[in-house]
Amino acid sequence: MQPRRKTRQVKVGNVLVGGDAPISVQSMTTTKTADVEGTLEQIYALAAAGCDIVRCTCNEEEAAEGLAQIVPRSPVPIVADIHFQYRLALAAIEAGVQALRLNPGNIRKPEQIKAVAAEARDRGLPIRIGVNAGSLDPEIERRHGGATPEALVESATRELAYFADVDFDDVKISVKASSVPLMIDAYRLLSETVDHPLHLGVTEAGPPPAGLVKSTAGIGTLLAEGIGDTIRYSLTADPVEEARAGRTLLESMGLRERKGLDLIACPSCGRAEVDVIKVANDAQAALEDRNIPLQVAVMGCVVNGPGEAKGADLGIAAGRGKGHLFVRGHVVRVVPEVEMVAALVEEAERIVEEGIEARIAAADADAERIAAETREELLQIQGTDANHDAEKIEKIREIAES
Repeated sequence: MQPRRKTRQVKVGNVLVGGDAPISVQSMTTTKTADVEGTLEQIYALAAAGCDIVRCTCNEEEAAEGLAQIVPRSPVPIVADIHFQYRLALAAIEAGVQALRLNPGNIRKPEQIKAVAAEARDRGLPIRIGVNAGSLDPEIERRHGGATPEALVESATRELAYFADVDFDDVKISVKASSVPLMIDAYRLLSETVDHPLHLGVTEAGPPPAGLVKSTAGIGTLLAEGIGDTIRYSLTADPVEEARAGRTLLESMGLRERKGLDLIACPSCGRAEVDVIKVANDAQAALEDRNIPLQVAVMGCVVNGPGEAKGADLGIAAGRGKGHLFVRGHVVRVVPEVEMVAALVEEAERIVEEGIEARIAAADADAERIAAETREELLQIQGTDANHDAEKIEKIREIAES
């Protein structure tokens, strides 16, 4: 991981973006903004899934009127998404939104762009310049021979120049594309060109799982290079999936403190004593809505499971019709196989309440002994470790000492 690029900082409501602020997660509602109650329901679901900022479309007068009712009741800052009609940007500002997103490819008249920027300046409101490879100004696209990284960056910098004419620079920028290589190259170039905070995303990534893969490839690559201040997965799916994916990516890269469940599981093999996929899915379903900030492991056998997942806060490994529940690698309970998921949930809640060390100290007296006996029994049946570690080590010693 490269050090994070230094950027200016903007404030979207109570969320700081850029500078040394944590990288934030964004998503966008799919409801009609005029449907106030339906939109608020989705906003609350997004916030619960870890979304820091939510964008709502403002494509008609009724949407602007809806925003006036939504913003005061929203648990997170609201960004108004504006296309074509600059007056709707002014209306959204009046409705009380905390930021705007403007696409320079479809609001191209300088006087209109400057009018919105001047009003945002006077209200202390940031604007995201949202460049999109699919909707570039035709003149810029023609001059560059297509939607190239240079074309996307020029679109952004030209918008910045219009803003500068009215002394407005409270700006964050995105240069999105559905092509992952184009998106990566455009953001790299942009990061060398400006010091504004950058909003990362692969636009029109599509439905999961392909959309998740493309978004993670683009966003994750740039974050590893220290580029990016706020992110959005653009999936053809329930937007809650976008928020969860964004939060999971940041947590897995160590860029945000874990807020929810991180479930890991072995890929299964011939040693597995249970249907690992089913147990993992059942555990995920039982735990993820509890917002328990633990790493939980589901392992298919007790031969290697507790050792391989000893870094997990909590885990379960199957063996001979039983589940071996372990905390940081220490087996604390042995339960019937049918109770594995229930035991995980119960122990997770106890860890949150009592702490890791307390739960290790409260281990059943004979849990480790039973686990060791079961492991030895399975080794006799299945053979030694599949990697033949002992045999390899002995040969290494013979070679080294010869």
